Amino acid sequence: MEIKLTNVNRASLHELLLDYEDYLRVRGLEQWPYDDPRCVQTRAFCKKHLDSAVYREKIKDRTDETIANIAITLIHQCDVLIKGLIEWQKRNFLENGGIKEEMYRARKAYRDRNGFDGQNRFNGQNGPNGQR
Repeated sequence: MEIKLTNVNRASLHELLLDYEDYLRVRGLEQWPYDDPRCVQTRAFCKKHLDSAVYREKIKDRTDETIANIAITLIHQCDVLIKGLIEWQKRNFLENGGIKEEMYRARKAYRDRNGFDGQNRFNGQNGPNGQR
């Protein structure tokens, strides 16, 4: 389920990307190619600045074209991160299982710690609360 919801998030991000690309196209504005110096500069800036307040302040004196291209650059960076997260989630699921396996391990550990013998009774003379 976690992987599925992360993929839904990624798909929503791709829809937003298309919206920004359409915005530029419909208005006859330029979309920066990946290797454009402005795009390279934006990626370098984004790597160092994680606070959204920085972006809100900087866009005040930027053109619509620049703002849309910055957003596109950020979306591409997020997409790379989400893709890595999905790969990690897949590996983690294969190595550790899902919620059902996790719940089973927790239940089994609880029973082992508390002397439960697996047949709805406790081992020994006393019950779980020290009662006969």
